[in-house]
Amino acid sequence: MRRLEGKRIAITGPRKAAEMSVIVEKMGGVPLVRPAQGTVALEQEKVGAQLKKLLEEGSDWIIFTTGAGTELLYQTAESIGVADAFLDCLHQTNIAARGYKTVKYLKTLGLTPKVRDDDGTTRGIVRALQPYPMQGQRVALQLYGDHAPQLVHWLEEQGAVYYEILPYLHVPPELGVVDTLLTEIVRGEVDAVTFTSTPQVRFLMRYAREKGLEESILEAFRENTVAVAVGKVTAEALRDEGIERVVAPEEERMGSMMVALAQYYEQE
Repeated sequence: MRRLEGKRIAITGPRKAAEMSVIVEKMGGVPLVRPAQGTVALEQEKVGAQLKKLLEEGSDWIIFTTGAGTELLYQTAESIGVADAFLDCLHQTNIAARGYKTVKYLKTLGLTPKVRDDDGTTRGIVRALQPYPMQGQRVALQLYGDHAPQLVHWLEEQGAVYYEILPYLHVPPELGVVDTLLTEIVRGEVDAVTFTSTPQVRFLMRYAREKGLEESILEAFRENTVAVAVGKVTAEALRDEGIERVVAPEEERMGSMMVALAQYYEQE
């Protein structure tokens, strides 16, 4: 199966770049490893302080956006000796959850969200929250490497009083590599760029803006380079950033992502 014959595919995800490269090569493509996501660090002290604030001040709503981030919050609560108080707080708070993994983890804690999305996306959780008045409501927003601008903007529009609980800090990648990738995109030297997480999307576009290249990058994605997302949430982040042509598989898998790209080229 060599349906990416000669295509130059930039890989922005650092964690499984080698595995992705093998898939691209087997399909006849040329992988270019261009990490747009650096290391990830747990801000244990900061998360602990945010949890204590939640327990002391309470909240009308808490919105969980990822299963991994939700689990991390509970583990942090355990490590600082407030796990029972954290669970008691959650039982008394309206819970909204995005994604089946989040709902699944909450179930292990004996919790059922009052509101959940219908499609695993930020737009889905915003739709699900529409019937509930948010004016003046105190909202704790659990994030995980992505500041969810669309959800934050909606909360601001509704007049909610929100604060973010962001368990992970994403350290920037090697900027020289990102500079190379931006140059390659602008010059039309890559056929497609793959994204396996929202932080890769957010960082690349934020850096492009800082370099004065945002419009050139968006034009390149419109005209020449194809943006490829591993799943719905990453695809949503790309569209949020103004990239309209996005190829994404139904099944959130790296192999499925590359098959979807090959099918896209076959249909051109």
